[in-house]
Amino acid sequence: MRVGFTVNGVRQTADGVWEGESLLYVLRERMGLPGSKNACEQGECGSCTVRLDGVPVCACLVAAGQAQDREVRTVEGLATADGPAAVQRAFLDAGAVQCGFCTPGLLVAADELLERDADPSDADVREALAGNLCRCTGYEKIMDAVRLAAARRRETV
Repeated sequence: MRVGFTVNGVRQTADGVWEGESLLYVLRERMGLPGSKNACEQGECGSCTVRLDGVPVCACLVAAGQAQDREVRTVEGLATADGPAAVQRAFLDAGAVQCGFCTPGLLVAADELLERDADPSDADVREALAGNLCRCTGYEKIMDAVRLAAARRRETV
């Protein structure tokens, strides 16, 4: 089947997609967007988190056909022509990136949170990132990064 949807603002089409093929597979293997990671394939780790019509989802659990005529935003779509997004820069500055496997999903989830809540509480951050597992950082630097990104966003508004 042919599946067409908008990815990071650009209309994309994938041909020969089989019915059970995941959105994650189509993004990584057919569209050359490897940022979303393939880890558990069960929606448990969050490494494959993308936004589907603005809502964070595990791309490993979404059939590619479900994305037909919808909007997908991946970690690659966070940056602008001017450089990394505020949340990406904050993760680097706070030292929240270690092995990097969980980072794309965390970035997408954190960006969505900060888009809807400019000043989230720590509980709000924990809730927004609850579906994303990290085995390296212990989460404190990730929390610091989201706090830093939120503060920077508020300064520019």
